[in-house]
Amino acid sequence: MGTVVALARACHPAPTVAVTLLAALVGVVAGHRPGVLAVLVVAVLTGQLSIGWSNDLVDVDRDRQVGRVDKPIATGELAVPVVRAALAATLAVCLVASLLLGVRAGVVHLVLLVGSGWAYNLVLKRTVLSWLPYVVAFGALPAVVWLALDPPEPAPAWMVAVGSLLGLGAHLVNVLPDLADDEVTEVRGLPHRLGARVTGVLAVVVLSTGSAVAVLGPDEAAPAWGWAVLAGVVLVATAALARGGRAPFRAALVIAVAVVVMLLARD
Repeated sequence: MGTVVALARACHPAPTVAVTLLAALVGVVAGHRPGVLAVLVVAVLTGQLSIGWSNDLVDVDRDRQVGRVDKPIATGELAVPVVRAALAATLAVCLVASLLLGVRAGVVHLVLLVGSGWAYNLVLKRTVLSWLPYVVAFGALPAVVWLALDPPEPAPAWMVAVGSLLGLGAHLVNVLPDLADDEVTEVRGLPHRLGARVTGVLAVVVLSTGSAVAVLGPDEAAPAWGWAVLAGVVLVATAALARGGRAPFRAALVIAVAVVVMLLARD
């Protein structure tokens, strides 16, 4: 059980669960049958597990350098061969589950979602293009869900746009707490080059834009509650930007939740 718990901690559980849950909810909105929905969840979950574990494998020396006690691989609590074995098994399941969704949906998932995550871990995390894998992956998630329908359908363009904006905001918010540690280990992604203040402001602006697209994007008229949520987002964003400090970071988290709610409710 100790190994299982350590593997769970090393997979970046928060984003893994969040992305998998988002995929499941979008699948419900798209109208998938329970069997297909289960395969979709397995495909996305195993893909996210592989991204989380590969991230900690790649960063093990960096994590040790800055004394990350929350990283089981870096502390020695979790042996590297165990993680590699789990990673190989998970990728095999991910490959099968992805292709069971259909060739087009499977290829998009493996290349644009899982591939983007691995590209971030291996190369892009340290470059000015660190944002690109998040934008591509989150934007492609609705595409995977709709391509898995029988017959396959293109995802609504506005939903892809909201997903991409949510991905960019997620990257900015995710990196903010680790800026200091990353600087020590010479990781220089886009947020590091912009600085904490600009990154926080940009996260609020991007996610607020995502909220607006979720309200205005669909063909049908926006409901009253949509306008109410959007007004609330504008108020939160304005207050956070005026206050500065950690306020934009906290506001971005709140707005991200609002974006997800509207993304699901407006279809």
